[in-house]
Amino acid sequence: MKLLIADDEPAVRALVHVTLEGDDYEILEAADGVEALEVARGEAPRLVLLDIMMPRLDGLEVCRQLKADPDTSDIVVVMLTAQAQERDRDQGLAAGADDYFTKPFSPLALLNMVERVRHNP
Repeated sequence: MKLLIADDEPAVRALVHVTLEGDDYEILEAADGVEALEVARGEAPRLVLLDIMMPRLDGLEVCRQLKADPDTSDIVVVMLTAQAQERDRDQGLAAGADDYFTKPFSPLALLNMVERVRHNP
């Protein structure tokens, strides 16, 4: 399964990468919102793990654009962010996110969620 990690912090991308590598995942990365949109549109991942606070374009707007585009609307978008308030979660889900994980996150919980996406058509 192809997935995209979109986060401006290299350490977070590396942690997610290490958590998921070796499980038949093709892992793509993006360091800002504009790059995330370009990679998602060009590579059509099944899942995007998306930070909210990113340069050039925030994750909420990336999510809105992905969900509004018929070519990318079926991509599963999971917000993976330090924005942990209930209001933040509501904004993420209102933007079209399919799920919402807060940092710091449990690698096991993340792996379980990715596995659920992988096994649901």
